[in-house]
Amino acid sequence: MSRPRIVIVGAGFAGYRTARTLSRLTRHQADIVLLNPTDYFLYLPLLPQVAAGILEPRRVSVSLSGTLPRVRLVLGEADGIDLDGRTVHYTDPEGGEGTLRYDRLVLAAGSVNKLLPIPGVAEHAHGFRGLPEALYLRDHVTRQVELAAAADDRAECAARCTFVVVGAGYTGTEVAAHGQMYTDAQVRRHPMRTGMRPRWMLLDVAERVLPEMDERLSRTAERVLRQRGVDVRMGTSVKEATHDGVLLTDGTTVDTRTLVWCVGVRPDPLVESLGLPMERGRLLVDPHLQVPGRPELFACGDVAAVPDLTKPGQYTPMTAQHAWRHGKVCAENVAASLGIGGQRRAYRHRDMGFVVDLGGAKAAANPLGVPMSGPAAGAVTRGYHLAAMPGNRVRVAADWLLDAVLPRQAVQLGLVRSWSVPLESASPEVARVPGRPDAGSAGSAGSAGGPGRTEPAEGRPSGEPAKARPGEEPAKSQPDGESGKSQPGGEPAKSQPGGEPAKSQPGGEPAKGQPGGEPAKGQPGGEPAKGQPGGEPAKGQPGGEPAKAQPGGEPARKHPGRPGADGASGKRHRTSESTRPRPAHAPGTSRKAAEPSAAPKPSTGARRSEAPGGTRSSGRTRSPGAPAPTRSAGPPADPGPEPPPNQPPPGPDIAPGPVKRTDGPAVEGDS
Repeated sequence: MSRPRIVIVGAGFAGYRTARTLSRLTRHQADIVLLNPTDYFLYLPLLPQVAAGILEPRRVSVSLSGTLPRVRLVLGEADGIDLDGRTVHYTDPEGGEGTLRYDRLVLAAGSVNKLLPIPGVAEHAHGFRGLPEALYLRDHVTRQVELAAAADDRAECAARCTFVVVGAGYTGTEVAAHGQMYTDAQVRRHPMRTGMRPRWMLLDVAERVLPEMDERLSRTAERVLRQRGVDVRMGTSVKEATHDGVLLTDGTTVDTRTLVWCVGVRPDPLVESLGLPMERGRLLVDPHLQVPGRPELFACGDVAAVPDLTKPGQYTPMTAQHAWRHGKVCAENVAASLGIGGQRRAYRHRDMGFVVDLGGAKAAANPLGVPMSGPAAGAVTRGYHLAAMPGNRVRVAADWLLDAVLPRQAVQLGLVRSWSVPLESASPEVARVPGRPDAGSAGSAGSAGGPGRTEPAEGRPSGEPAKARPGEEPAKSQPDGESGKSQPGGEPAKSQPGGEPAKSQPGGEPAKGQPGGEPAKGQPGGEPAKGQPGGEPAKGQPGGEPAKAQPGGEPARKHPGRPGADGASGKRHRTSESTRPRPAHAPGTSRKAAEPSAAPKPSTGARRSEAPGGTRSSGRTRSPGAPAPTRSAGPPADPGPEPPPNQPPPGPDIAPGPVKRTDGPAVEGDS
């Protein structure tokens, strides 16, 4: 008799605790499968310290395979669940598809960034939900301070060193507190213009900081923020975000290059496709974390609306503290349903208090309801985090000790680009990279990264937004290894990456007279050139037709079937809640293998995004001053001066050169 299989979707606080508890309870009596996009558990409360350079990224990343014995890890992202067939369909990081059968299913997919319908926010803001976003923010803030120190214009300096954080909850408050300390330390090494210093703004429509927590914690946190120089504005939010800055609801315009979106989170849109009863985007479950009418289906964490038995009529909030305890109760009830554990029990939890790390020795905490502030609260806060972390405790403590005695290293690693971390993404823990399927971004995923951001959209020529919406003409010359015709409904443009290479381009058919190509006429081994003794008049000469690939002539023809003629399409991942298909089984296509070529060619097999409404922003740029490669259209122009006889064929239209980044506004793009 085969052992029952338990599939857990998600390895956040709830999913990780469920897997760890089940591993201990079942003891080889059941197969436990954990499906997650990454191979680590992320300890989110310490993520602001990663952005501030206190902790290294691996300190808050706990290995799943190293800490979960007897649990099989499957890397992938669930994009469809068949409740009647008891299967989970997923897409792996390389675009392959798979299916997992289950006897018990635990949904613990967590949450994603919540995006409000504010003009420009999706294009110019960044969230703070995963390691890629924290690493990007650290590089971006470091770069802005360094550029501000070198700026000659006072207005530009002020805009670069102004950082706007929207959302005064747990995450936004810590980001602003740690960010102000980080930039002040940088300015001491890179002095700016006289009388200028970094300015952090914290905005929220609520009446006070940390509105969901105790009022005494709120007053303590706001006092510390104001003492450090953070501009705290309650009852104010962003009305519109532009390339040059943000327009606030009170009518104030703030010039900035940085907009951090910490407004809140929403449940993962995966649960919406199930067609089961919901409560404000969360799946309704009973106090045993079981879905009514589905004895094989359990849910916990941010995707589950769990009744709060201590407050009748309410549901437990979406916090890490509740998710961690959900996981333990869910694992015990799953084991009991299979007859390999104890008795089922309902979830009941008493609030143990909260801690907020404000950087340095400052914190706000109320353990067991006792309000604390100052160094005592800082010690309690860090002690709580060390006790709550499932691993890496010694490494985290060592980093805290080093940060206390050594200056921080303010360097740009450049590992994450702006277009890799779009705000509206169903997978904030996975950065978008060229050559792999989209991580589920929807909406304007390829923005330059912020209002007036100095980091233009990588690979977007001239900073023009790409056409990518359904029903519109695909934009040409798009990056990410393909032209704009790699968008839905378009084919790769010729002589573009991912399209059919032109003659004399890498990966294409060598031009005549070039190494590896057919000898040109009039050259040794070739036919006599036109216009020479024994030959016909040459094109472009008196009495002849204009030469191909010359000004005024017909462009060189491309031959189908050459390597790189087809761009590989990517697998469809989960999109935002407004664009998610139902059912969510997403068909995929495989990458076509490139044929060998006589000339060396670069890799052209980048995948294209299928997220509706998204734009592309990664890829290759032209060398300075080089003309854009276009296909000839319309009547031939004047050929100009006649070329001399025996002139060898022209070389490539574009000479490859280094990419030179400018410091101009985002609309300029990369030169």
